[in-house]
Amino acid sequence: MKKIALLPLLFTTIIYAQSNDKKMLSDIYTFSLTKSTCYSLLDDLSNKVGSRLSGSEGAAKGVAYTKQQLETLGLDKVYLQEVMVPKWVRGEKETAYILDNKTKTIVPICALGGSIATPKNGITAEVIEVQSIKELETLGIAKIKGKIVFYNRPMEPENIETFVSYGRCGDQRRSGAREAAKYGAVATIVRSLNLRQDDFPHTGAQSYGDLPKEQYIPTAAISTNGATLLSKKLKKNSRLQFFMKQSCQQLEDVLSYNVVGEITGSEHPEKIMLVGGHLDSWDLADGSHDDGAGCVQSMSVLEIFKKLNYKPKNTIRVVLFMNEENGGRGANKYEELSKTNAENHIFALESDSGGFSPRGFSFECDEANFQKVNSWKYLFEPYLIHSFVKGGTGSDINPLTSGKIVKAGLKPDSQRYFDYHHAANDTFDAVNKRELELGAATMASLVYLFDQYGID
Repeated sequence: MKKIALLPLLFTTIIYAQSNDKKMLSDIYTFSLTKSTCYSLLDDLSNKVGSRLSGSEGAAKGVAYTKQQLETLGLDKVYLQEVMVPKWVRGEKETAYILDNKTKTIVPICALGGSIATPKNGITAEVIEVQSIKELETLGIAKIKGKIVFYNRPMEPENIETFVSYGRCGDQRRSGAREAAKYGAVATIVRSLNLRQDDFPHTGAQSYGDLPKEQYIPTAAISTNGATLLSKKLKKNSRLQFFMKQSCQQLEDVLSYNVVGEITGSEHPEKIMLVGGHLDSWDLADGSHDDGAGCVQSMSVLEIFKKLNYKPKNTIRVVLFMNEENGGRGANKYEELSKTNAENHIFALESDSGGFSPRGFSFECDEANFQKVNSWKYLFEPYLIHSFVKGGTGSDINPLTSGKIVKAGLKPDSQRYFDYHHAANDTFDAVNKRELELGAATMASLVYLFDQYGID
């Protein structure tokens, strides 16, 4: 009889909790869409601070600006974590052209991050077009030595998940120069990782790995229009030549910082829930989508909680990581310090896929916690959030190794992301205010639910 008597009470408790959750999510979205400073923060970060490549003056300004903004929120703690980062500089604007008989056609290129410079007067050589690194082995030294290797494998347009397409051709950018150098190539050019035809070359990190320094060769990205034109001309004249000139260089490592702010948990201050993005960007633009958006959205999660007077049970910590783009040192330093301080992270959420309309989340967790997330779907449906999947979440939270942790990555609509990724058009005007704010609210909602109900 006692068990039966408890059932109405349990049912009432569940209904009350659901009602509270619905109201809280409604309050979160309303505040984010009407009162959040998210968009104005991005405006300042993009237009007053600008590009923030690791080790640059812009990166230092970004650290100072975001730290100051977090301090204005009245958080319990705001501080910096020291981290040594690489300092690579692009130098003068790159130049390139196709030499087809006596015709010179200028094409847009940009050096890939970490590349060496060409000789002072540039490089002129014949071009050999390939679709993959594996193809180099088939061609061999006899056909490659002394030439510029042109990687022309495009992103696959048929994949709705555009990050799948990106992942399948990223090796030619990351490792193309290293592998071509082994066969005697004098340089490499790589088709930009972009799904549309345009004149913007897209930079990104590349690595020479364990290749001896004397074997390093310069490498650059070529715009998709430039790549298409070059390929077309090569089919008509396989002996045409390509000229490229760039003056980039790798300098000594310099001191930089992760920026951290937190609200101390009211019940479990020792349990940490992290939300973050990476503060550094490439140098061609201000990095509004990659990853200024993720930074200001993460900051907005704490702003929302403070302004709604929500007192979290667990410690909510925002981390703006330095050096995601060309090294990941901020993330590795954060995990190193976390281990040193014996910190217990139970949840981590990263936003690093642009400031477009949110669609859901990807999760790294066990089945029990994934089922818990799915039980919250009905709360997100009014906001058109519908995709809850298992998969990769984010490179900056990837190193976290707390005993038991749920990791999540915000999944915005990705159809336009690679139009801007690592290119000169990744600027503030490319970000829609409402979409950015919806993303921040969606992140805050997930953080709230995990704070309320914990992990299994």
